[in-house]
Amino acid sequence: MTEKEKMIQGMLYDAGDPELQRENAYARDIVVQASQISDNKTRSELYKKIIKTKGYASFGVGLKLDYGYNVSVGENFYCNYDCVMLDVCPITFGDNCMLGPAVQIYTATHPLDATERNSGLELGKPITFGDNVWIGGAAVIYPGVTLGNNVVVAGGSVVTKSFPDNVLIGGNPAKVLKEDI
Repeated sequence: MTEKEKMIQGMLYDAGDPELQRENAYARDIVVQASQISDNKTRSELYKKIIKTKGYASFGVGLKLDYGYNVSVGENFYCNYDCVMLDVCPITFGDNCMLGPAVQIYTATHPLDATERNSGLELGKPITFGDNVWIGGAAVIYPGVTLGNNVVVAGGSVVTKSFPDNVLIGGNPAKVLKEDI
């Protein structure tokens, strides 16, 4: 199994692997190029070279990615300024999802055991968003989280666990603030 295959499957992997280093450098090159483009349509088309899109997708200036190819977005996707997507594992968005400015989505994590962590190996856990999800500005989504359909994440929230459909969540750590929205 390659280091890339291990990474995507959420297993311990060596991030220093030459293939992963090349792919990370390519994604960084796209990010740098995109940051120089003021026209949203042109910038978003450039991101589509590495991000899987189903239809209309808009990406604001300042998006940061590890690889890009582990990000999949549904129809009608909007990502505001200065968002971070650490996509060592899949990040999957349903249709009609919106990200406020400075949203941070982390699939990347490290072993809890200090000896294992100090070995330099890394791992990740996928993150999944249902349809019609709105993530408020400066929210942070942690590895392994799944958010159901119609979830709204209040700005500044830290989401450390999964939540079902039709809820407003917020806080640090996030909790249900309102049901049946």
